[in-house]
Amino acid sequence: MTEKLFYQDSHRSTFTAIVQEVRPSGNGYEIILDRTAFFPEGGGQSSDTGSLGGVSVSDVQEIDGKIIHYTDGPLVEGTEVEGCIDWTERFSKMQQHTGEHIVSGLIHKIYGYHNVGFHLGTDSVTLDFNGGVPKEKLHEIEQLANEAVAKNLPVQVLYPTDEELSKISYRSKIEIEGQVRIVEIPGYDVCACCAPHVKKTGEIGLIKLLNVQNYKGGVRISMLCGFRALQDYEQKAESVKKISVLLSAPEEEVFSEVTRLKQEISSGKAKVSQLQQKLLVYKVEQIPQSQEVVVWFEEELEGNAPRELTNLIIENGASIGAVFAGDEKDGYRYVIGSKSCDTRIFSKRLNEKFGGRGGGKPEMVQGSLAGREEEIRKEVELCSKEVLDSGFGD
Repeated sequence: MTEKLFYQDSHRSTFTAIVQEVRPSGNGYEIILDRTAFFPEGGGQSSDTGSLGGVSVSDVQEIDGKIIHYTDGPLVEGTEVEGCIDWTERFSKMQQHTGEHIVSGLIHKIYGYHNVGFHLGTDSVTLDFNGGVPKEKLHEIEQLANEAVAKNLPVQVLYPTDEELSKISYRSKIEIEGQVRIVEIPGYDVCACCAPHVKKTGEIGLIKLLNVQNYKGGVRISMLCGFRALQDYEQKAESVKKISVLLSAPEEEVFSEVTRLKQEISSGKAKVSQLQQKLLVYKVEQIPQSQEVVVWFEEELEGNAPRELTNLIIENGASIGAVFAGDEKDGYRYVIGSKSCDTRIFSKRLNEKFGGRGGGKPEMVQGSLAGREEEIRKEVELCSKEVLDSGFGD
């Protein structure tokens, strides 16, 4: 059994220990000590990292009561070594984990929901609950959580006897072998937990709830605490500052300014679409009504424009209208229409020859393909001649 120094003092970042076992493992080594301040992965939290006697510790796991340190180099069995955990990482994780207890305790108290999943990674922190929490209620929960931080409450760790435990109302009542470790934040949460925590809630600094989404019949909440929350704020504040400069608007007015620009763009697109429609009508009217086959290539056709143009060509008198939107570099979207021919013949031929995809009904097909304009035009004209000569493909 490895002595767990992280339970004696969660703020301990250095320690000395005796090397008991050294085993090769993959590209590194497994080191077992008589005692350690490195917290192994558990309870939804990734392990501590750091160094041991000059070698790097990248992962820590607990197996059968022994804590295994995965290192990039060997140590000598029987020697005393100094261990140093990455304190910045450890403290950040404690901020996140204690913050999670406060939020989970509040949601359990307000809604009666249980935390059924927790992930504390290097970058993200997520909490899963077995019931719905309205998005508009996040701010209220966040406010209450930060009030708990401001109160600088003691984070108490208890090791109750079985009899004492039976009288305690706590979260995470799962089957746990051996001694149950209870973490209590007075007035906010009582929960069984194996991880290190801050000593007082004030050390969390800040709790920020970022998002809530439906997840497996309940919800998943994303959150950040402490320095991670501060870093997130700084990044977003910097983005707002840059947007403010681009828009020549005060930072507090960027939302309304972006909304106004979005409306202008939408209005502009509508006007461009109307003008494009008028231009296409004009161009189609210049086509002789006696022209039976019209093959049209146009780069700037978006949305339903290719279909609308095909309809205009047919209405103008053509037996077959084929519109190709795009270019040789990125490929073409095509629409082929006819009132008298089965256009599915065209899509089959074009798809086979130019690696295209698509289909439709006898009167109109659409799809995409890639090829040279000259070759595509030639194939459409050849196919049109065959169809028209055969009696309109009926």
